[in-house]
Amino acid sequence: MLGLGEAGSRLAADLVAAGADVHGYDPIAPSTPAGVVREPGPKSAAASAEVVLSVATASAARSAAEEALPALARGALYADLNTAAPALKRELAALAEAAGALFADVALLAPVPARGLATPTLASGPGAAAFAELLGPLGMPVEVVSEAAGDAAAMKLLRSVFMKGIAAAALESLAAAEAAGHADWLERQLGEVIGPALLERFVEGSRQHAGRRAEEMDAACELLVSLGVEPRIAAASRAILARMAATGGLE
Repeated sequence: MLGLGEAGSRLAADLVAAGADVHGYDPIAPSTPAGVVREPGPKSAAASAEVVLSVATASAARSAAEEALPALARGALYADLNTAAPALKRELAALAEAAGALFADVALLAPVPARGLATPTLASGPGAAAFAELLGPLGMPVEVVSEAAGDAAAMKLLRSVFMKGIAAAALESLAAAEAAGHADWLERQLGEVIGPALLERFVEGSRQHAGRRAEEMDAACELLVSLGVEPRIAAASRAILARMAATGGLE
């Protein structure tokens, strides 16, 4: 497991509970889930592994792969679970192929800390079927969408334009309502439309992960431009998330 933050730690803990032998690496995470062997680097974490799951960040995905792949046995599976642009996923697939490893582009479709291995996923790339065969029996719902690396990433980003767009609209309207003195009323109104739990997930999730989600919307904007679609909503969502990451709010 490359990355032992919220998502990586929960997945690692669930894999241990399912009977897997798990080694992990994270340069900054202060703790390691019980039963996980913490390694000093990606190379040692990947040594002798059948499967490597990269759950770091999109910005660290390439460096993690470059360090880990040389340690993998030929035919081992390298799965990148980071939310990244399809072009980066294709680059990682090429690195894996050169190292003799299978590559799976995996998109997580729900918050991992809440669901762990039960998080629904999309998988594409040469190793997508192998990923489904290995992780499915351990409890992960996997939909294999194609053998082309980048397809799963693209599908998630298309979904993210909508999901992060709704979250950004909620954040902006709630900020305005607070300034106008009507925050409680508007929160009730929005909760009636989308449900209090989803509203809280949008608001609190955006606050906690604004920086990472701004990067995600960068990738979404890049994808839309490549498809000939002007990223109006995606760009606005990115701006709101970037502002929140920088200031903690929309001030």
